[in-house]
Amino acid sequence: MKRRRKKTIKFNNYLVFLLILVTLLLLGLIYFINVLPLNYFLVLAGLLAIVNIFIIWLLKLKGKVKNVCGIILAIVLIALQIWGISYELQTLDFFKQFGFNNYKTESYQVIVLKDAKNTELNDLVNQTIGHLDINQRPGLKQVISELKKKINFTTEDYTNSAELFQALDQHNIAALIIEETELAIIKEENSDFMNNYQVIYTQDIELEIKNAAKEVNVLNEPFNIYISGIDTYGKITQVSRSDVNIIASINPRTHQILLTSIPRDYYVTLAGYEAKDKLTHAGIYGIETSIATLENLLDTEINYYVKVNFTSLISVVDALDGITVNSKYSFTSQDGYTYQKGINELNGEEALSFVRERKAFSGGDRTRGENQELVLSAIINKALKPSIIINYADLLKAVKGGFITNLTDDDITKIIKKEIDEPHNWQIESISLDGTDSYNYTYSYSKSKLYVMEPNMESVNAAIKKMQQIQVN
Repeated sequence: MKRRRKKTIKFNNYLVFLLILVTLLLLGLIYFINVLPLNYFLVLAGLLAIVNIFIIWLLKLKGKVKNVCGIILAIVLIALQIWGISYELQTLDFFKQFGFNNYKTESYQVIVLKDAKNTELNDLVNQTIGHLDINQRPGLKQVISELKKKINFTTEDYTNSAELFQALDQHNIAALIIEETELAIIKEENSDFMNNYQVIYTQDIELEIKNAAKEVNVLNEPFNIYISGIDTYGKITQVSRSDVNIIASINPRTHQILLTSIPRDYYVTLAGYEAKDKLTHAGIYGIETSIATLENLLDTEINYYVKVNFTSLISVVDALDGITVNSKYSFTSQDGYTYQKGINELNGEEALSFVRERKAFSGGDRTRGENQELVLSAIINKALKPSIIINYADLLKAVKGGFITNLTDDDITKIIKKEIDEPHNWQIESISLDGTDSYNYTYSYSKSKLYVMEPNMESVNAAIKKMQQIQVN
């Protein structure tokens, strides 16, 4: 009997040690993550201390019933706290994504004619390889340098992609090098373009970029966030056309959010190149080019950016168990999804198709911009609901690796902390820039005129005024 009693005491002591250890670890992580206001943290710490003392008291009593109750309560509390710790570790892992990411990825392809005998890189030894202006493309310069470590070849530069491919067609060069996104622009105009060519080599290059952040106190000062949705799946650092261009103007004092959508085909002056192009093509040259271009267009300062891709949207919406969107139109998308005018419950794939569609509308890209804002608002509203705790872990997993931003984890924790301490109903308003359908030459594709949207300066000036009102309220 005494031996059994000693074993029980020993087991209870281990349980007490584990309980205290897990509680300290839980509180330590909460304090380190720093999203809980101090008064909430102290209340939680006090409650856990009281519960721990009570359980330890039960474990130390000699009564069998009380002792068993203490063991059960200790095991339950330990299990709950371990569950909480797992959430906290996922949160810490999530916060690692915040802060400036100092590189972008460019993917270059070596292309030859479809019937060429040069089917491998080694077949191009002592041949001539064509390319575009190397001075405007530091990534291209790196690729050529890397290739020359593998084989000997000469180079010849061309003014635009049309001349480059024409030189290949006429056998003036044996192959050409072009960045994947620049090739995508050509294929967008002619889906069968690559039927006459083949890719024999691909190389990714990582380039350093400058931090475009203009930091402010996000708790007290209004700020702008550029939301860029690139037209690719997979690697988020990849340079690509920016099909979604939204500036979120946020005033933390008045709890207002203004979403300004700029059409992808807006005909703008590319910052740093001083040439006209579609806004979507600015993404080819890096998010810093898109930001500077929009700052010039809207006479404003963009403080931060968030860059997402197709994979990001699908994952986030599914992690939220879908979103509710109030569509202004009934339509069927090119992907075959049907939407009704009014309330629609959308999963990830349906939400992506909803924001990508433009051909079903007479308003084209204008309507698509409005739909993008509807989906973004729906995501914000769903994410701000208390029920998000149920999907918390899934949401963190979905978002992980699906975006890059120069917002710091400190900025985010400050915002979360304030919302927990002083929850508010945020007023979200959406506007879109308008323009006139047109065709014109672009910097990224000068072979022929492409569809562009000439800016309606009245709508641009109205947006500037609205953004300024958000900033000063």
